[in-house]
Amino acid sequence: MRRLFKRIVDSTKDDKFLHHIESIEVLVSKVLSVAMVVVILVAIFDLGVLLVKELFSTPYGEINRTLFKIFGLFLNILIALEILENITAYLKKHVVQVELVIVTSLIAVSRKIILLDLEKTDGVEVIGLAIAIFALSISYWIIRYSNSKTNS
Repeated sequence: MRRLFKRIVDSTKDDKFLHHIESIEVLVSKVLSVAMVVVILVAIFDLGVLLVKELFSTPYGEINRTLFKIFGLFLNILIALEILENITAYLKKHVVQVELVIVTSLIAVSRKIILLDLEKTDGVEVIGLAIAIFALSISYWIIRYSNSKTNS
């Protein structure tokens, strides 16, 4: 019984405890990356089905409505790829790369703007999206500038 208690106490010491936490983080990151690959493959399949179905069944002159669905799926796949890149970068360096997160956020907000239906959207939402893009762009510039200073 004493040995068991001693092993439990030893495993909760700072170094070993942090090692256990890091192992769990790596395992979770690997599970997330596999799940993201599955999501990307399903999204590509969905895009292919939509392309075949819509392009061959849409009457002439009405392709513009279908085009927004297709663009949305393309951009969803790009966002998923960026998230996968975030996860794999974490697995490689064990650090969340803020620059990648900001780029992913910029793509997501840009997707929202590209697919925005201005007839159904009020001005406040457009202003909010503009502020979000501006803030993310400034953040990206600051991160790039500070990274270039530290690499020089």
